[in-house]
Amino acid sequence: MKRCVGVILLLQLLAWGAHAQTLSLDSCIAMAIRENTQLQVAKLKAGMATETRKAARTKYLPHIEAVGSYIRTGKEVSLLSDEQKNKISNMGSTIAQTLTGQLQAAMSSQEGLVQVAQIAQLLGIPVQTLPNLIEASKQPIGNIAQALNTEGGVIVDALRTDTRNAFVAAVTLTQPIYMGGKVVNGNKMADIAEAIANLKLDQAADEVKYNVENTYYLVVGVEHKKQLADEYASLVAKLEQDVTKMIEEGVATKADGLKVSVKLNEAQMQQLQAENGLTLSKMLLCKLCGLPLDSQISVDTSIASQENNINTSNNRRELKMLGEAVKLYNTKVKVERSEHLPQIALMGGYMASNPNVFNGFDNSFKGTWNVGLVATIPVWDWNETHHKVKAAKQQAAIAQLELSDAEQMINLQITQTHFKYNEAVKKLNVTQKNFEKAEENLRCANMGFEEGVMTTTDVMMAQTAWLQAKTQKIEAEIEVITAQLALNHAYGN
Repeated sequence: MKRCVGVILLLQLLAWGAHAQTLSLDSCIAMAIRENTQLQVAKLKAGMATETRKAARTKYLPHIEAVGSYIRTGKEVSLLSDEQKNKISNMGSTIAQTLTGQLQAAMSSQEGLVQVAQIAQLLGIPVQTLPNLIEASKQPIGNIAQALNTEGGVIVDALRTDTRNAFVAAVTLTQPIYMGGKVVNGNKMADIAEAIANLKLDQAADEVKYNVENTYYLVVGVEHKKQLADEYASLVAKLEQDVTKMIEEGVATKADGLKVSVKLNEAQMQQLQAENGLTLSKMLLCKLCGLPLDSQISVDTSIASQENNINTSNNRRELKMLGEAVKLYNTKVKVERSEHLPQIALMGGYMASNPNVFNGFDNSFKGTWNVGLVATIPVWDWNETHHKVKAAKQQAAIAQLELSDAEQMINLQITQTHFKYNEAVKKLNVTQKNFEKAEENLRCANMGFEEGVMTTTDVMMAQTAWLQAKTQKIEAEIEVITAQLALNHAYGN
């Protein structure tokens, strides 16, 4: 029955292995970088910084704006006062009254009569009617007054602006010439911000890679422990078979058989624990790679030393980002200081309006072009800019302090990681020697047991010591690799 179950399990494992996807470390890193959400966010932020940098470049170029508006007002703009409108509309009547008065005054003297006669001749009034001149002149003077009043009304109407409905359209071009350094330094800040965003993207990719590497070698380590558990279970199973035969031959007791059976049960439990640990570690690796958690995967279980791959050049992204932050805040000081400086821009455009002022407020669109220089010179802002400059300087000082502190902390981290790496190497050397001794001890115990000079307990103790020594050796090998990875990560490589 046990053999049947073993055959079924073996066939099932072979079937799973046939469908299992073999993943290399590089393929896991590539999938994790492609699927990691935080890394995708970092890529989008880097793209945002690039677009912001491109937008900052446009500040060097002329900007064109088009504006259109319609305004309805309750009253129109008047070029004449009400008094002036009244005078112009009634100027004929006023002139007639003045002329009649002058005639009456002139007819009271001899010289005036001569002048009146001349006026009557101009008006076409017979001289014989001079005594009745005033009555005779009323009609022609009235005609003239009416004509003048009409023309006055025409003039008043012509001077109406009709601005209650106003339409305005304008196109304006603005070309910065000197902005006090704001545009130049603003572009520098955009460049620095883009560099920081790219460094954050690289840092996020490094973290993803580091996590995948650690998890990958965790799977490798658990895979080796699983193989070791299987190998140990096989040793104990073989010992059980030998003891069973010896019991049948009467050279061993049932107590020996029970001891081996208990040890076999322990070995099988270790197999189960190793299998569960391997499943969980593979699920974690699948999660990092963006694969379904129940994916059947396998990894390359070879353990190769990376001692020669340690790069001791410090390329920490954090230091580079903090260095860029110092540049950013120093540049921000210049941007804030530019508010104190004059700003000059070239402006030009075309504006049209209806009613237009170029043809007596005619109800049609007409316009004209314009060009000029605009200069803005700050005079007094209650020291607002001064305080902003001081705040920017303090931000730059904070960034410098953070950079210095980070350098010290990173150097401390590198030193600690070096110690851990050296400890791991020494531990590996010790466990290697212990395993060699345990392996030789197990070989001697097996030979002594076959020759009858060693007991079952001696063999089981040798097997346990061998299991412990090889477990420690596997853990030390993985620890060296992870320490190497941590050391490279601490250097930012």
